[in-house]
Amino acid sequence: MTKIDLKKELKAFYSASAREPAVVEVPTFNFLMVDGAGDPNSSGSFAEAVEALYSVSYALKFRQKKGPRQIDYGVMPLEGLWWSEDMSDFVTGNKDGWLWTLMLMQPSFIDAAEIDEAIAMVRAKKKLPGVERLRFGAFTEGRCAQILHIGPFAEEGPTVERLHAFIDCQSGRRGRHHEIYLSDTRKAAPEKWKTILRQPML
Repeated sequence: MTKIDLKKELKAFYSASAREPAVVEVPTFNFLMVDGAGDPNSSGSFAEAVEALYSVSYALKFRQKKGPRQIDYGVMPLEGLWWSEDMSDFVTGNKDGWLWTLMLMQPSFIDAAEIDEAIAMVRAKKKLPGVERLRFGAFTEGRCAQILHIGPFAEEGPTVERLHAFIDCQSGRRGRHHEIYLSDTRKAAPEKWKTILRQPML
């Protein structure tokens, strides 16, 4: 059986320094995605999206392990794109106005047909409402700056400001705020949570 460590192979995109921002050229990756809106702390659709993404991603992993390819790999970290129709919602704390896309990157050798099969399997076994909102597609960010935030999500503000200041001194910002959640928040203490904050650059 072949074992691959995607986080290690893609280290430049799934690790970052907490000391200072760095520029990365992010290639196109394939993702399972779910779009939604509202406060992630109270929105049932947010929790449903997370459950659906992980359920199908683990189904894909086990199918690859037992199937003809005989490949074993780790499921990638949860990622999120965040924005709002009124960007002041992020300043005022109006989380009900937040829009988001949750994502889990998939290995390049997995195709749409295999995604459909895994979704059908999860749908039949678990009947998760979030599964019906899943989509699979390519996502390209290109030139971005990123930095590691250590601590609770609610304390990201100063780290985000450092990231934006770094970008604004060079070119300018574009696209959506991107977060990659490296820690298992069910097990790690909030002060130790590690989150990559990424922002596309002009």
